[in-house]
Amino acid sequence: MQQRVTFDLDVLRSFVTGMELGSFARAAERLGRSTSAVSAQLKKLEEQAATPIFRKSGRGLALTEAGETMLGYARRLIELNDEAAAAIHDVELEGWVRLGLQEDFGEAVLPDVLGRFARAHPKVKIEARIARSSELADKITSGSLDIALAWHNGTMLTYSEHVADVPMRWIGPAKRIETSLLDGEPLPLVALEAPCLLRTVATETLDRAGLPWRMAFSSPSLGGIWAAVAAGLGLTIRTDIGLPASVSTIQPEIAGLPALPKMALYLHRRDAELEPVAARLADILLEAARQALPDNARTAGLRAVA
Repeated sequence: MQQRVTFDLDVLRSFVTGMELGSFARAAERLGRSTSAVSAQLKKLEEQAATPIFRKSGRGLALTEAGETMLGYARRLIELNDEAAAAIHDVELEGWVRLGLQEDFGEAVLPDVLGRFARAHPKVKIEARIARSSELADKITSGSLDIALAWHNGTMLTYSEHVADVPMRWIGPAKRIETSLLDGEPLPLVALEAPCLLRTVATETLDRAGLPWRMAFSSPSLGGIWAAVAAGLGLTIRTDIGLPASVSTIQPEIAGLPALPKMALYLHRRDAELEPVAARLADILLEAARQALPDNARTAGLRAVA
C-alpha cells in the first residue's frame, strides 16, 4: 500500500507567497523567516512531492509541470485552512463593510470573495460597488468605501497597497475580422465613455505611434464594450482578466499595433487600521485578486532565495 503524503501547510504557504511576490527572498521577509529556512522548506516540498517542483530558468527559477499543479492545490489548501481558522476564531464577528471593485474584477473576483467571506462570517453585511477607478478613489477619500481594488489613475491615496503591474492587451472579436490598419484608414476603437483611464491610454498610445484612429463605439458599461468588440465594431484595450469567450487578445506585432504599457493595480483602504470585518475582507480580496491575475503579472521575475 502506497504511503500517504501529508503536506506541511507552512511549507505550502512559503511556496505560494514566493510565487505571488516573484521572489522567495521577499517571501522570507513577508513571513518573518530567514532565507535559509525558506530554502529548506522548498527542499522539503520537493522531497514530499517526490518530483522536481522547480527548474532553472536563466539566473532564476521556473515551475515544472508538477510545480504548476502543486501551486494550484497549495492555494486551495491554504485558502481552506485560513477560511476554517477565520470561521472558528471570528465566529461572532458582526458589522458592515463597504467594498469597491473596478469593473474588470466584478465578475472575475467578486463572486469568489463574497462566497468565501459569507461562509466564514454570516453575520457581516457587505455593500459592494462596481465602478471606475477614479470614482472608487474618490469614494475612499470621502469615506464612502472601506476598501477598493482599482487601477492607479495618477492619484496616490494615503493608505494604498501596490498589488501588481498588469499588462494591457489589444482586444478584438474571437472570430477574427480584418482591421483596416494596413489600408491607412483610422483604427476603429471601442471604449467606455470619457473620462476613462484605458480610453486615454489607447488614444495616447496610438497618437505616439503616429497611427490614425476613430472612436467607433462608446459605452457606459463593460458589457456594452464586449458586445461591440464581439460584433466587430472595433478594438479595445483591457487586461486578460475576465475576458468573455466572445473576444480574444491580439498580438500587437502581428496586427501592426503599438505595444501597450502595464497598469498598476492598487488596494485602497479608507484608514490605516481597518475594523476587523473590513480587514478580513481586504485579506480575502487581495488573495482572490492575485489569483485572478495573469501569470506574467503574478510571478514575473521569480528569484531563488540563495
